[in-house]
Amino acid sequence: MELTGTTFFFDWEVQLMTWLQSHLGSAGAAVASFFSMFGEELICVAVLGFLYWCYDKSFGRRVGLNVLVAITLNPMAKNIVQRRRPYFDHEAIQCLKPVDGSADIYDIAAQGLSFPSGHSTNSVTVFTSIALLAGKKWLTVLGVLLPLLCGVSRFCLGVHYPTDVLCGWLLGLAVVLLLPLVEKKIPHRGLFCAVILALTLPGFFFCRSADYFSSFGMLAGFLAGTEFERKYVRFENTRNPLRCVLRVLIGGLLFFGLSAALKLPFSKDFLASATLPSFAVRAARYAVALFISIGLYPMLFRWADRFFPKDKAAKESAAA
Repeated sequence: MELTGTTFFFDWEVQLMTWLQSHLGSAGAAVASFFSMFGEELICVAVLGFLYWCYDKSFGRRVGLNVLVAITLNPMAKNIVQRRRPYFDHEAIQCLKPVDGSADIYDIAAQGLSFPSGHSTNSVTVFTSIALLAGKKWLTVLGVLLPLLCGVSRFCLGVHYPTDVLCGWLLGLAVVLLLPLVEKKIPHRGLFCAVILALTLPGFFFCRSADYFSSFGMLAGFLAGTEFERKYVRFENTRNPLRCVLRVLIGGLLFFGLSAALKLPFSKDFLASATLPSFAVRAARYAVALFISIGLYPMLFRWADRFFPKDKAAKESAAA
């Protein structure tokens, strides 16, 4: 089924966006594009990679779970509401930063749906999770400021209505606050993972955008990978700057490289088709890529760490 989307908005949203864009200028657009990056996949992967592979894997597991649950629920909501992006229906609103710069900006399959804002959800779940778990004042400031600026940048750039951003923030905040409560109520790890997957699995029956299947696959791979690591790998964290850079850089390249390599057995037409088999393959390859990156890749750390002196953080994390 081809996505066409629905149109609904408040007059004040269009008026606010056109006013902002009329005063934004090229410098303002550049600033908005910069803050928009704090909700993008690459930044999220880098932050989560540093937390999990380097800083504190227990901390990284908690933040990563918040993020992956939220980014799976977000496209589920998008596919239910199916709101079109503002510039699709308002000539006065310009698209200053398309989701897919290589595609037609009016291609809804490539540019995605509008409600709620994924960038706003991502930025809240990453930075607010970190702020709440770390409990440091300066991180609390960043945990409020970065999602705020990221969200506002999205309607300044013309790709979301303000209500998309507001609901994206609320979704992210709901996950950050409620998911730990659910985890406490279900102390059995296997049952908790099963409940999370059961809550997000219904998207297979109604979602027609690729982002849901990517996110669900990553969530499944993350849950399996963290449990595998906890039982069989038990790698040690590090605060050594060179080791941190190497772990994050190689891990990021591994994840994105595997995601691309796992496409190779399939034709471009099959992968581009909006069919359940192609979506299932998409979910499976993201699950495999993240499982390997989270569960298997850390096995290399013990071998690589022989070339570096042991640091205090490694000793502290050994039992995590």
